[in-house]
Amino acid sequence: MILCNRWFCVESGSSNNSPILLIHGLPSQAYSYRKVLPILENNYHAIALDWLGFGFSDKPQPKYGFDYTLDEYVASLESVINALTDKKVTLVVQGYFSPIAIKYASNHQEKLNGLILLNPPLTINHAKLPSSLSVLSNFLLGEIFCQDPLRASDKTLLSCGPYQIKEDVAMVYRRPYLTSGSAGFALNAISKAMKKQLKGYVEDTRAILMDNNWSVQTTVCWGQRDRWLNFDGVEDFCKESKHRLVELPMSGHHVQEDSGEELGQLIAGIVGKRSSL
Repeated sequence: MILCNRWFCVESGSSNNSPILLIHGLPSQAYSYRKVLPILENNYHAIALDWLGFGFSDKPQPKYGFDYTLDEYVASLESVINALTDKKVTLVVQGYFSPIAIKYASNHQEKLNGLILLNPPLTINHAKLPSSLSVLSNFLLGEIFCQDPLRASDKTLLSCGPYQIKEDVAMVYRRPYLTSGSAGFALNAISKAMKKQLKGYVEDTRAILMDNNWSVQTTVCWGQRDRWLNFDGVEDFCKESKHRLVELPMSGHHVQEDSGEELGQLIAGIVGKRSSL
């Protein structure tokens, strides 16, 4: 069933170039990378996608082929990467969907050129959803909030950092919730699954990135004004695991929204340096 769902993707640059896959966090869209794509298009094949259940990708009804579990997201990520390219890819993934990409990468290290993580949950204190997301998983109340575009998009985006959303941008994020109730049902389902499975996935993330067999060059980019994920323990983790840490002092949880151009240049520099090795 996963392979039958339609994914919304935005492509920039030539398909002859090395692919960079830009993956949004919870709850966001490929649209969040709109300032990053133009910077990458000259030298790379940049692809931003909407996860199933978000943006303009399909939003299958829970219990009818896709239940929005984190394991299903790992499998769906594998299927979409296989469909998009047969080349080695650089994954850029943000926020609470990072553990899903890391779980995929742990089984397919040979397919990756590199991994760039944007404010991923890395410590045991990160294994719990913030209140603005956790409430979306609540029985009845969560279902009501997930059907409210202002609560499901605006409130969550504004609660996680310094990001000040403009009305025309806000309308893009609201549109899926205004168009159909399926977006709200999907958000409620993934919030429930994330609340239940996040701790285990964060533990797996730590183990994978600390493993001596992990061979993927990994960079952690951290927006220091994140209101959801505390920086405490991140620096120590990166030192112990020997992964590069880049701090972005003016960014919040959604780094690509707060510092899109800066992030684009940073990604280009990281991938370019690896390509020259």
